[in-house]
Amino acid sequence: MKKTCSQAITGCVAASLLLAAGAAIAATASDAQLRYQQERRACLSGASNQDRATCLREAGAALQEASRGRLAAGRGSQFADNAVARCAGLPPADRDECVMRIREGRTSGSAAQGGVLRELVSPVK
Repeated sequence: MKKTCSQAITGCVAASLLLAAGAAIAATASDAQLRYQQERRACLSGASNQDRATCLREAGAALQEASRGRLAAGRGSQFADNAVARCAGLPPADRDECVMRIREGRTSGSAAQGGVLRELVSPVK
C-alpha cells in the first residue's frame, strides 16, 4: 500500500509529538528525583523543621505522587487561592480584610520560624 505525502507527514508529526511527550515525562521524573534527593539531604542534615523520620516519609511520598503526576509543585496561583480560601470561615467584615492581607499585604516569617505574619496597613479617616 502506498502512502500519500500527507499521510507520511501526519505520521512524522505524530511520532514527533510522542517523542516530545516522552522527553517531557522523563524530564519531570528527573526533576522529581532531583527534588527528592535535595529534600532527603535536608532531612538527614537536620535542616528541615520536621523530625528525621517524618521528613524522609514526606519526601518519599512527594516523590511517589510526582511519579504519578499528582503533585502540583510550584503553582503560585493555587497557593494564593488556598490562602484566600482560609479567610472563608471568618465573619464578612473580617473576611474582606483577610483577603486584602493575602493579596496586598506584607509577608514576613516562615514555618521554620514558627509562623507567617501577613500585615496590611490601612489609614483610618
